[in-house]
Amino acid sequence: MTMLTKDTLKGFVPAVVTPFDARGEIMADAFSDIVEHLIGIGAQGICVAGDNGESWALDRDERARLTRIAVERSAGRVPVMMGCTAPGSRQTIQYAQAARDAGASGVLVMPQTYVLKATREELLRRFELLGKAVDMPIVLYNSPRRAVIELSIDDVEAITSVAPVVGIKESNRDIGHLTRLIHRMGDRIAVMVGPAYYILIGSALGAPGFIATGPELLGKTAGRLMEIGRKAPDADYVDAHHKLTIVYETLMSLGTWPSSFKAALNLQGLPAGVPRDPLLPLGGAQLDKLRATLDELGLLPGR
Repeated sequence: MTMLTKDTLKGFVPAVVTPFDARGEIMADAFSDIVEHLIGIGAQGICVAGDNGESWALDRDERARLTRIAVERSAGRVPVMMGCTAPGSRQTIQYAQAARDAGASGVLVMPQTYVLKATREELLRRFELLGKAVDMPIVLYNSPRRAVIELSIDDVEAITSVAPVVGIKESNRDIGHLTRLIHRMGDRIAVMVGPAYYILIGSALGAPGFIATGPELLGKTAGRLMEIGRKAPDADYVDAHHKLTIVYETLMSLGTWPSSFKAALNLQGLPAGVPRDPLLPLGGAQLDKLRATLDELGLLPGR
């Protein structure tokens, strides 16, 4: 197992899709093949049961099963983390214990969801309990759009004092916040970018990598994004940033993201399957628009 540390959490870390068949069953072989594909195009880590792995539709045993498959297929080449967010500490800890037992190198965890706000004491208690229960590396996940709660930089610093935090996926879409977070915490934890159109900017500011869904549609360019981002802007930088922006905006505008993302992977020839209830597959005019956009960007097979 590859250890997850501040220094190994870097580069292209995709939140891998969970392929389901028409009955809603996990397509285990397809999932394994997608993990191999991602490592082949440069992934330096794998995140199982993230938002766009349809974590909300996965129970504890399914998360553990996917994690075992990813750990086995990666064969120590990259660290594997598992999304473990739940509203309460008890279920979050149960997910984290399943991740540990399945061989994960670490866990990705948001603040408590659904409660709309949390005091500093409540935040610290959540992560302190988690750290004591599983004693494995934690990657914080700051996504105010999903959790509603936004972690301030002071919150992040305080949490690192009570739990084994090695990094954070920062998805608050505020470049000023990202700049300040990297400046204050970048020497202590890996500050990983979330939204695709901030990846190159974040790289230039000193972020070591990104945990995201969508960049893999760029193929091997996804594995080079940190390198591209640290160069002075040139043709590669402009082209990659344009494609990341268009891909991200297109996926966000068509259907529900897991539906549009799975449709995009299927169009590229990867066995992503269909989304699980309550989502529906992308189809009709929206699928046609997605196909046309990917074709225009040169991201379909044969282009």
